[in-house]
Amino acid sequence: MFRRFDVIVIGGGHAGCEAVAAAHRLGCRVALITHRLETIGIMSCNPAIGGLGKGHLVREIDALDGIMGRLADASGIQFRLLNRRKGPAVQGPRAQIDRAAYRVAMQSAILSMPNVTLISDDACEILVKGTRFQGIRTGSSGDIEGASLIVTTGTFLNGVVYRGNESYEAGRDGDAATKRLRDSFNQFGLETGRLKTGTPARLSSRSIDWSKVTMQAGDERPVSFSDLTSSIHCDQVSCGITGTTEKTHDIIRTNLEKSPMYGGVIDGVGPRYCPSVEDKVVRFSDRSSHQVFLEPEGRSDDTIYPNGISTSLPFEVQDAFIRTIPGLETARVKAYGYAIEYDFVDPRQLSNTLNVSGIDGLFLAGQINGTTGYEEAAAQGLYAGVNAACFSRGVESLQIDRADGYIGVMVDDLTRRGTREPYRMFTSRAEFRLSLRVDNADTRLTPKGRDVGCVSDQRWTVFQRNAREVVSLRENLEDITITPNEAETQAIQINRDGRRRSLFSILSYPDISFDDIAAWLPKDREFATQAIERVTTDAKYAVYLERQMEQVESYRSSRNAKIPEDFEYTNIPGLSQELTEKFCHHRPETLYHAEMIDGVTPSALVLLSAHLSRHKRDQASENSQP
Repeated sequence: MFRRFDVIVIGGGHAGCEAVAAAHRLGCRVALITHRLETIGIMSCNPAIGGLGKGHLVREIDALDGIMGRLADASGIQFRLLNRRKGPAVQGPRAQIDRAAYRVAMQSAILSMPNVTLISDDACEILVKGTRFQGIRTGSSGDIEGASLIVTTGTFLNGVVYRGNESYEAGRDGDAATKRLRDSFNQFGLETGRLKTGTPARLSSRSIDWSKVTMQAGDERPVSFSDLTSSIHCDQVSCGITGTTEKTHDIIRTNLEKSPMYGGVIDGVGPRYCPSVEDKVVRFSDRSSHQVFLEPEGRSDDTIYPNGISTSLPFEVQDAFIRTIPGLETARVKAYGYAIEYDFVDPRQLSNTLNVSGIDGLFLAGQINGTTGYEEAAAQGLYAGVNAACFSRGVESLQIDRADGYIGVMVDDLTRRGTREPYRMFTSRAEFRLSLRVDNADTRLTPKGRDVGCVSDQRWTVFQRNAREVVSLRENLEDITITPNEAETQAIQINRDGRRRSLFSILSYPDISFDDIAAWLPKDREFATQAIERVTTDAKYAVYLERQMEQVESYRSSRNAKIPEDFEYTNIPGLSQELTEKFCHHRPETLYHAEMIDGVTPSALVLLSAHLSRHKRDQASENSQP
C-alpha cells in the first residue's frame, strides 16, 4: 500500500464519495479511510435524492462531472419534477431511489478508479506541522502521509444514538462513532457544537393496508439529473400518502417525557425544516394531522420509509402511535426510529474553499460543517475534493460565488454567516435564483470545472454539443422576424403596428408556446427538446434576466471592493459600538463580506462604504504628494 497520497478523505458517505471522485478526476492519488468498506455510499436516511433547492445542487454536481446525478438516474424508481406549475427557477427534480442499487453503484464507481486506495480503519489523529497538514494517524494502519485531507465524518463525530431511555455511542445505528478525531479539532482550537437529526421507523410493505392510502405516481416524462443520461425508461413505483390523527397526537403528548429531546437529554439543535413528529405535535398543536409519505426503499425490498414521523420515542410508543395512522393499523416495524446527536465544526472557521483557516491542506465537508441532507453533503464533498486536489498540485482553486450557483450560495452562507441549526438548501436562499435554474447548471459551471481539470472529455463533448444547440436555436429565433399580419396566419395576436418582431421576442409573450412559432423555423432543422425548453425559458424571462444580470454586476463590484487590513473602524462617525466591535473582530475583506456579518444593517454599510471611499481618496492624495 502507498504510504503517501495527494489527497486523503475520511468518511465514505455522500460527501466523501464525491470528494474522492473529484480528486481522482484531477489525477490525484487518493486514500479513502472509512470504518467499513461495505457501507460506502449508503443512504442512511430517506431513500430519495433531489427536491426543491436540493435538485439544483445535484444538477450542479453533475455539471462539474460529479457522480450523484448519474447514479440517481440509474437507480431511481420514481421521478417527479416538483413545483411543475410554478416558474422554472423554483422547480426541482426529485427521485425515489433503490437504496441497495445506489450503494452498489457507488461502490462500483469508487472501486473502478485506479488511483484510489480504500482503507478500512479508524482515523485517530490529524497530524500537522506548523500550519500545514502532514498526515493521519490510524488505529491499525499506522501513519498515512498526505498533501491534503478532507474530513467528512457526517454524524459520526462523537455521535450518540437516542431512543427512549436508551443511548449509546454510534455514528448511526449499528456503526461505531468517531471519537478520537475530536481531540485534534480541540487541539487546533476550533469551535465545535452539537447538532441533532433523526429517522423514522421502517415498516414492512406487506403489513400496510394500501387501500386506505392515497397513491402518488411518478411523472409520465421523467426528468433526469444528469446531462449524460439520454433518457429514463423504467417502470416507476408509486408512493403512498397518509397522515397522523388526533389519536396519534394524544399518544405522543402523553409520552413526551419519554422523548430524549423533551426530557432534556439531548442538547443539540435539530433540523427546523425536517422536525421530529414530537416537534410537529408540540409546535403545531393546532394541526389535526400531519402528512406521512410512504416511500419504498427498493424494487425488491419490502421496506417502506414513512417520511414525516421521525422520532426518538421508545419502541412501545412508536408501535402505538404508528398503528393510529390510516393504513398502518397492522403495520409491522422492521427497524425503529431514533435520534442522533453529533459534533460539528463552526464553518465560519473555514475559507471559501472549505479549507480550515490557519491549517493549510485541511478541508471539511458535509454534516461536519453544520449541514443536513445527502445533496448538501455531496456538493461540499465535490467542492472540497477539487480544491484539496488543486492545493496538493499547487494550482489555483475552484471558486464558485453566489451568482455562479447554489454551491456558492451554500458555501458563502456557511463560511460567512455560520449556522445554529442543520443547514438545508432552499431556492429562497439564492438572491439570483432566476439565473440559477436547474436547466442551465452546465452553462454556469461546466466551463469552470473544465478550467481546473475536473470535467472529463466525455462531459465536455456533451456540454459543447448541448451549448451549440441552444446557441443555434436562439440565433434562429432572433434572426427570423415576422410582421403582425404574418403572425396572424398562425393565430398569433400581437399589436398591429406593422413592426417586424423576432420570433424570440414573440416567444416571450406569456400565451405563446414554441409550437406556435415553429412554422417559421427551417424545415430541415430538428432541435433537441432540452434546447427548446431552455431557450423558451430564456425568452419568457428575458426582461427579468437582464435586470438580474445588472444586479449580479453590482454584487460582484461590491464583492471586489477591498477593505485594507489596517482599516480603522473606530473612526467611522455614526457607527454603533456593537457593529464597530463586529467589524474589528471579523476584519471583512470586502464590502460584500461585511454585509454577510450578522446584524449589519444597510445604513451601516452606507457609512462603511462612504468612509472607505474617503479613506481611499486620502491615501491617493498622500501618495501623490511630492
